[in-house]
Amino acid sequence: MKYYSTNKQSPVVGFKEATIRGQAPDRGLYFPENIPLLSTGFFKEVDKLSKEEVAFRVIKPYIGDAIPEAELQRIAAETVNFDFPLVNVTNNISSLELFHGPTLAFKDVGARFMSRCLSFFSKDRADKVYVLVATSGDTGGAVANGFFNVDSVEVVILYPSGKVSSVQEKQLTTLGNNIHALEVDGSFDDCQKMVKQAFADTELNKKLFLTSANSINVARWLPQQFYYFFAWQQWKESNAPVIAVPSGNFGNICAGLIAYRSGLPVKHFIAACNANNVVPEYFRRGEYVPQPPKATISNAMDVGDPSNFVRMLEIFDNKYGELKEFITSYSISDEETARTITEVNRDYHYLPDPHGAVAYAALKKYLADHPDDKGIFLETAHPIKFYDVVEPLIDFSIPVPESVKAIMNSKMTSIRISKNYDDLKNYLIN
Repeated sequence: MKYYSTNKQSPVVGFKEATIRGQAPDRGLYFPENIPLLSTGFFKEVDKLSKEEVAFRVIKPYIGDAIPEAELQRIAAETVNFDFPLVNVTNNISSLELFHGPTLAFKDVGARFMSRCLSFFSKDRADKVYVLVATSGDTGGAVANGFFNVDSVEVVILYPSGKVSSVQEKQLTTLGNNIHALEVDGSFDDCQKMVKQAFADTELNKKLFLTSANSINVARWLPQQFYYFFAWQQWKESNAPVIAVPSGNFGNICAGLIAYRSGLPVKHFIAACNANNVVPEYFRRGEYVPQPPKATISNAMDVGDPSNFVRMLEIFDNKYGELKEFITSYSISDEETARTITEVNRDYHYLPDPHGAVAYAALKKYLADHPDDKGIFLETAHPIKFYDVVEPLIDFSIPVPESVKAIMNSKMTSIRISKNYDDLKNYLIN
């Protein structure tokens, strides 16, 4: 498999180079030259296959011969060695729980897969690889956990000060060793902009070997397809589901769209956004206009210029009509999100986190106009990660998982910097 840049101004590369580079030299995102179509035989037997086998078969065409088959099977198995249950919430809505990994968030899958790929690619390198990642919350913890103590890799995580939850901050600031946290006086978009500037800095790249662990990196982005195949394995209905995806930087829904293009049965996708409504406005007006990010209670989705939107366009060959026909996008307010958490917990004894609540609310709106359909929403994080938002809305304390108990009393270590790129550059060089 070869990968081209969405800006069309960089050479075509293989999976290894796309992973190591992260972002193309022309600042575009790498995209596969073709989307492999899975066989009808695969879908006939998929409910009998293990998660590990599904993951391996789905990802193998994208890797080609960049990783030996036995090694790729090991990487795939380690990536998905936890549960992804599909849980019925109402008679027409189910939750795909993606929070059973080590950091209780959906990003564990991409971070684990990428860390193992990069470790394989780096094992014979003389110089260190520096992984830069901007996080709006869950990416930082997942990347920190996935790359912790990986040889020859240093991880630098940029997160917006005061705009991640207390549990998220603990997860990305307490590991130490090869994990370094930078608390930025700015927004997630500021953090993301600084990371992109670093990749485009010729002087810096001559001194350090940089790559990204955000979903701009194909090794972080493509494994997110696995969720959708695991959902289909457990789907018992005769008709394909409508799938609602909490969407901030749009990597997750783009992975779902890739899975659909590979043959996975999906009737419709819903891009569920919070008050950051750039994409819902795009679908309404046909014009993409980035905005300054707005702070919400679903903070991991507080993105005003989603990087992966360009991949969404690429999947549909920039055909607005086709895109709009297959994807519906809603903007859900904080008030609607809070009300959804309260009502779903009270009426159905199911507790969504704020991001899952956004997706549930969007799916409920869609199904009100399409009563014959049934749908799945992605529950992307454990509600304990947002206990300070969720607990005031319910009448009980959320049980604390052991993995969270282990870090709550750990010392946080981070360095505070401004949103000026020179601060990041000086830190990296020195």
